[in-house]
Amino acid sequence: MKEPIMRNNPGRNSILVTGLLFLAVIALGLLAGWFFSDRESGLSQLLPQEYIGPSPVEAIPEDELKTGDLILLGARQEAKQRTRYDASYASIDYPGGDVAPDRGACTDVVIRAFRNAGIDLQQLIHEDMKADFASYPSKWGLNAPDSNIDHRRVPNQIQYFNTYGKSLTLEVEGHLEEWKWGDVVYWRFPDGRDHCGIISDRTTKDGRPLVIHNAGLAREEDALLRWEIVGHYRYEGTS
Repeated sequence: MKEPIMRNNPGRNSILVTGLLFLAVIALGLLAGWFFSDRESGLSQLLPQEYIGPSPVEAIPEDELKTGDLILLGARQEAKQRTRYDASYASIDYPGGDVAPDRGACTDVVIRAFRNAGIDLQQLIHEDMKADFASYPSKWGLNAPDSNIDHRRVPNQIQYFNTYGKSLTLEVEGHLEEWKWGDVVYWRFPDGRDHCGIISDRTTKDGRPLVIHNAGLAREEDALLRWEIVGHYRYEGTS
């Protein structure tokens, strides 16, 4: 018996190609979502519904807002606009320089939050590094300050706040009253990378404050105990 002759079927081939293209588009979409989502697993969830609502700070009259209140509100703006994580080096103005407003590193959340309170960490850290460069970490092989990037590095922020800020407890449980909105918190990821955020005025049901940070997309969430806490500071100026 002769084997049947299998003829080429253009219609079937067209359907197959279309199907493969459709699957490729879906795969690219999923890959893009993963790439632009958080660097750490578990950070892709939106702020849980029970945390959404009026915040104590947002109820304060504008002319009564204090430094910590303004820092918090500046950080919250980052979460509202879902700033995308990007720690790339960029040449920026000085003072008052900033990278593109739709992106930034975790440190840019802190920098922009402080600028909302009239505090320019770019200028403060740069001037302090010019005055005492040796007191700052030397891990980047620099021999002079660089106003484009120095203030955007976690170790430099920590050094500045160690000198001019108020260093506070690293403990959370049993010390909730010591965590105030507008405080800056620094973590260390399990792989050794540094991270930072701003303490929120919203809390969990247990009274633990949420944090505003950017580890992929800026967000406000229950993440204070997610990583090892290595720094906790409050700052109201050098005077």
